[in-house]
Amino acid sequence: MLFSESEESRVIEMAWEDRTPFEAIEDQFGLNEQAVITLMRHKMKSSSFKLWRSRVSGRKTKHTKLRSPEVGRAYCPTQYKNR
Repeated sequence: MLFSESEESRVIEMAWEDRTPFEAIEDQFGLNEQAVITLMRHKMKSSSFKLWRSRVSGRKTKHTKLRSPEVGRAYCPTQYKNR
């Protein structure tokens, strides 16, 4: 799939967010977890990719089935500033 620069940027942003599950990325952009990993590998510096992979590996909030039912939103309410 070909994405615009802004769409790629949004996928990368969502992948970095701790509370955004891979399933949300798949629903919005049609990229499964492996496709997101491939995109991140190609679009990021090697060191940044390794840092990201170590953060998301085993993180329960990145998979809907593993996360606690108490986590009902994709972001922290204080994450985005009111404008």
